[in-house]
Amino acid sequence: MGTVVDDAASAEFHDFFERHYAELARLAHLLTGESDAADDLAADALLALWHRWDRVRAADHPVAYARGVVANLARSRIRSAVRERRRITLFWSQRDESSENPDIPAVVDVQDALRSLPFRKRACVVLRHAFDLSERDTALALGVSVGTVKSQTSKGMAELLRLLGAENAPSHMHAAVLRTGGAGGRNP
Repeated sequence: MGTVVDDAASAEFHDFFERHYAELARLAHLLTGESDAADDLAADALLALWHRWDRVRAADHPVAYARGVVANLARSRIRSAVRERRRITLFWSQRDESSENPDIPAVVDVQDALRSLPFRKRACVVLRHAFDLSERDTALALGVSVGTVKSQTSKGMAELLRLLGAENAPSHMHAAVLRTGGAGGRNP
């Protein structure tokens, strides 16, 4: 008997999909302005509806429910795009392309040491020390907490000190990281 209900629900959903997919994709396109994303958002919304189909089909206005799901997914997509643009803007606004007389061997050593760090540690060290971002701005750029920035920067710097040799690493790192345009650094 459960199969009959499942088959009926499946047929009902298929009919709903056929009748409303184009409308939901159009709504997604109008909300996001992205024709490529519209089909994906409509499909994602319909997948979410399928997972809750018992509740959706029992609703007074299933199409209104579907439109709400599309609107929420579009809002999430727009917010995500805005956050990404802010991160990129923050990253590039701090960049200064000038570089005067870098110590090439030191630059190579620091870049090699940085490449050996896991990405999050490397990103925290570079944003904090080469770009002089605050812990808060670094956290915002990477989408992590300030506490994560603090711990990852501390661990990353300790690892760099170990890799570069503790006796000459601090001046070696500052000179190389901050002066190299290739690492995105700024002149001190």
